[in-house]
Amino acid sequence: MVSLNFIFLSLTIFASIACTFSEPEEAPLDDINKWCDTVPHPKTCKYFMARTPGAFEPKQKSDFRRMMVEAALDRAMAAQSHLWMWGEKCANHSERAAWSDCIRLYSHTIIQLNYTLYGLTSNSSFTEFDAQTWLSSSLTNLDTCMSGSQDMNVTSFIWPHVSYNVSDLISNGLAISEGLIEEFVNATSSGNTSEYPTWMRHEERKLVQVSRKLAVKKAMFVVSKDGSSPYRTVQSAIDAAARSRIRGRKVIHVKRGVYRENIYVGPYNDDIMLVGDGMRNTIITSSRSARSGYTTYSSATAGIDGLRFIARDLTIQNSAGAQMGQAVALRSSSDLSVFYKCAFLGYQDTLFVHSQRQFYKMCYIFGTIDIIFGNAAVVFQSCMIYARVPVLGQANVITAQGRVDPNQNTGIVMHGCRIMADEDLAGKIRTVSTYLGRPWQQYSRTIIMRSYMGPLVHKAGWMPWKSAGYLSTLYYAEFGNFGPGARLRNRVNWPGYHIITRPNAVSQFSVERFIAGRKWLPATGVPFSPGV
Repeated sequence: MVSLNFIFLSLTIFASIACTFSEPEEAPLDDINKWCDTVPHPKTCKYFMARTPGAFEPKQKSDFRRMMVEAALDRAMAAQSHLWMWGEKCANHSERAAWSDCIRLYSHTIIQLNYTLYGLTSNSSFTEFDAQTWLSSSLTNLDTCMSGSQDMNVTSFIWPHVSYNVSDLISNGLAISEGLIEEFVNATSSGNTSEYPTWMRHEERKLVQVSRKLAVKKAMFVVSKDGSSPYRTVQSAIDAAARSRIRGRKVIHVKRGVYRENIYVGPYNDDIMLVGDGMRNTIITSSRSARSGYTTYSSATAGIDGLRFIARDLTIQNSAGAQMGQAVALRSSSDLSVFYKCAFLGYQDTLFVHSQRQFYKMCYIFGTIDIIFGNAAVVFQSCMIYARVPVLGQANVITAQGRVDPNQNTGIVMHGCRIMADEDLAGKIRTVSTYLGRPWQQYSRTIIMRSYMGPLVHKAGWMPWKSAGYLSTLYYAEFGNFGPGARLRNRVNWPGYHIITRPNAVSQFSVERFIAGRKWLPATGVPFSPGV
């Protein structure tokens, strides 16, 4: 996938002309209606297709999808414009916090819809998997806007002014793409396992494949607490990288020390690589939380949006504590991102795998409720997940996956991981229940395979949440797990829960197929297993 940075300079121009890609003659309305009858939200489709200038009868499914994305982009821009004006109406901190999240999230949706349109019309390296990822992320952004409004109890203030039917139009686009993604996945499975992505230059391949020590020597930006380097804070180095004219990977060496700050890598700051001096030595920490007035989304110690982010050999922590509610350590929305030999420490909502394609290798993750949550397409390999002691009377939950649409290509996959009790919980596993996951949204999807489960795991395995109807629409699966917590005799009997015994039945959730890992992970230098 080639770099798309240059299109950001003309997002508005591109969006304004998006609907001009049409045939000279308009098609009868009945022809458009026939196509709209094939998608999940036909009324929304018919209404906006009839009002699209120069609307024509699609000759094939890809034409119809492009028209739907154009309509979604138009409505998203209208919603964001209205939301900007509505910001003047914010009367208190809660309204302002939810409004701020939604402004950022709608901006990201506009970016991702532009990615999709650009790929459909101009980018030869574009794949169907890219389209499904960006449309999935666009829809996740809107759901996160709604969730933040609910967190702050201001839904009636925010949502009427940002809905604009954008979610329905994106959902229609996802449905149109169904089936096309499978063709792409099949094509990648026969590819050369050593193939590098088109966006990575030869010099960068050598850089990211080296050891940590050599990567440190290649760092363009160095951060230290003692003032011996040009930058004293991690954020100042990230900002300098954003201003620089360096092409390709920008390596930031964060020397040993405890950095008490919140960091943010923006959507235009791509190819950042943070290299620490080891998980025990380089620690980035903060303490934002729901109880201190932040939304879950904005509570993150580290928020990552830039493409192709890599972090290794460091710790990201939220030190708010178990009593402070949702308090995120890392929130990643970075497409094609990698976290290697990192630790994530928190309590409730430690690791927010928000959206896009992500890979975690040999990481340590500590928490209590919904330790790993979000709606990315994410694979964890050889990671260690430790449950801690929660607030009295609460249960631990390892995952809370948030798929809101059945056509999103998202889910949480754990492969070759270990689920265990932290030291503070080890003596209390008989009194504190720990579950593998609960359905945060209607189409929640989590797969755990070939992993060790300690005695802390509740015999039922999985915990219900919200509507009982979710139990038939979720997809939870276990394959080839072992350890005292992996016994299957007393597992839940939900319609959406699956005990899998054959490897080919979970092959769709391998690194190779689920996140198309053979196409981009080899270039990062991070070891991975492509199959199951």
